[in-house]
Amino acid sequence: MKVVIINGSPRAQGNTSIAIDEMVKVFKSENVETEIYQIGNKNIRGCIACGACMPTGRCAFNDVVNEISASFEEADGLVIATPVYYANANATLIACLDRMFYSSHFDKTMKVGASVVCARRGGLSATYDQLNKYFSISSMPIVSSNYWNSIHGRMPGEAINDPEGLQTMRLLATNMVFLMKSIALGKKEYGLPDKEDKIFTHFIR
Repeated sequence: MKVVIINGSPRAQGNTSIAIDEMVKVFKSENVETEIYQIGNKNIRGCIACGACMPTGRCAFNDVVNEISASFEEADGLVIATPVYYANANATLIACLDRMFYSSHFDKTMKVGASVVCARRGGLSATYDQLNKYFSISSMPIVSSNYWNSIHGRMPGEAINDPEGLQTMRLLATNMVFLMKSIALGKKEYGLPDKEDKIFTHFIR
């Protein structure tokens, strides 16, 4: 099994990385492959609604977004992690996710998604909800823990002093592995759920 992890923090060794590292320990113990993309310090522009991805399934801006998308297609799960800025995710991460989810045409049904948020104090729940929108529009089961998937820290390294947050991350990874394995067994026995052609209802005609 494989999990792709997108770290939206600009700090490679920041508190968001501490949360991810705690999850990776569990993944390794369960023989789950991980691939981590550190994108918070990259120059990733937002979608310009050009439509060039419609026939290709790839974004016209051929950067790390297409690379992550290809890895995500082959993976069983996706973790998206971010520090909190003004009760929102890092703008670079959102630009990446907007383009990746919009441009990629592969079926994401039953790929497992988990959001991880990190902040000094507030804005965690709002950011957690924001990230989960990408999963819930893609027929992706969302993994939970014994608390909302958050960890606290201000200065780099402080999150190591949040034992409840670290436990939340470990259980999140444990639950994610269980869900991915359960879905794999279900797909083998029953296949994926039947689909209907998408109905688009526009409010202005």
